[in-house]
Amino acid sequence: MKTQRKIIYIILCVALVFCVFKLCTNKQTSDQNRIIPHTTNNDTIEYERLVETKNSEKTSIDVVNNHCTSLVSIEDYGDSTLTDRGMTPFYESLYSGQNNERPIRIAVFGDSFIEADILTGDFRELLQKKYGGCGVGFVSITSQVNGYRPTINHSFSGWHTFAYTDKDKSKQQKQKIGISGYYFETDGFASVQLKGVNKYSSLLDTCDRVTFFLKNESPVNLGVKINNKKSSTIQINQSKRLQAQSIDGHIGAINFEVQPTDSTATFYGIAMDGKKGIIVDNYSMRGSSGLFLCTIPVGFLEEFNSVRPYDLIILQYGLNVLSNKTTDYSGYERKMISAVERLKKTFPQSGVLIMSIGDRAYKDSNTQEMATAYDNINALLEAQRSVARETGVAFWNVFEVMGGEGGMVKMVNSKPAMANKDYTHINFHGGKFIATSLYNAIIDGANHYNKKQTQL
Repeated sequence: MKTQRKIIYIILCVALVFCVFKLCTNKQTSDQNRIIPHTTNNDTIEYERLVETKNSEKTSIDVVNNHCTSLVSIEDYGDSTLTDRGMTPFYESLYSGQNNERPIRIAVFGDSFIEADILTGDFRELLQKKYGGCGVGFVSITSQVNGYRPTINHSFSGWHTFAYTDKDKSKQQKQKIGISGYYFETDGFASVQLKGVNKYSSLLDTCDRVTFFLKNESPVNLGVKINNKKSSTIQINQSKRLQAQSIDGHIGAINFEVQPTDSTATFYGIAMDGKKGIIVDNYSMRGSSGLFLCTIPVGFLEEFNSVRPYDLIILQYGLNVLSNKTTDYSGYERKMISAVERLKKTFPQSGVLIMSIGDRAYKDSNTQEMATAYDNINALLEAQRSVARETGVAFWNVFEVMGGEGGMVKMVNSKPAMANKDYTHINFHGGKFIATSLYNAIIDGANHYNKKQTQL
């Protein structure tokens, strides 16, 4: 009898321990899955900052391994003469990178698909780990997404923000619009604070160089504090051209101030860079179709290229162009051809890559199920491919990367979720997956280029 009681007691203890273990494990898994950002519409994104907040560590779940990882190659419509420029200039920069005394720069222009450094943050990290480099790159003076961008601590006060997408353009001066689609001014005291982070990427906590971008027709004195040490004053002489004022050092935090007496200047942004390796600048603009690139003055783009030349320009657009009511994107195609040619002219050394529209779903009125607007997406995708073909640049099929028709639904329903329940935007998990796919495609192309060079 005593033996039976002992056996029952042992069984109960083991069962109790097992239940406690399962309860703790389930809670941890639940916490990891409560990261999902959601959107209220195509242009306005609100994030549930439950676990993956601005300073949190990336989830340990390897999202990439839980999704299709087959290589989707870059389609390059450039030629070897560089008259038409696809990926060759960038591959050449990587090939000869060990001899470069400057960093290799990439500009990624896009819409809300990449805002808050979604996709570009992981893309930057992968490239910097392979080729070197540090820092988050270009950061606008103010931002709509600074509260949940995990790759930089960013705060600001006292600024007037002017954007190409402003509905009220009465106070805006079109000729001042910068490369990001924004410009910033102040009529009083204003400040910006940037601080590197080390939880999203180990290469973002410090940088080698901080650069201010501004236009000032009168002298400007900037109050600058590096790494929270004693403030100093930098005097910037007047100039009608865009200026880039740099400070070198082991910099983890930067604070700069503008006094009311210097409020006549126009500011564009600050960059935190390495002196070598890879730089990736994120130029996201919520609600943009990319056509603003046709409106930036050629002179400004040329001035920007003189102070910050790029080796590769990536264009990610489509969310604000796609419509379920049309398959005719010929007008958009013509305008984007003009935009690409404008970039080729003003950044003559840079390669250009067009990222296509990804998958997107809508609710079928008959079945009430989420379905891909396949005909509409395919029409826009082919228009974007045609832009690449006509301008002689490169093209990458994001729709195929996401799994083609139905890919967005699968990403929304994956564990953890890789896209938001608006069935339009990816989240940070989805961004990591697409960034890894883009990185793999670029490395594959670079390897082929290197092989050809060694055979010459």
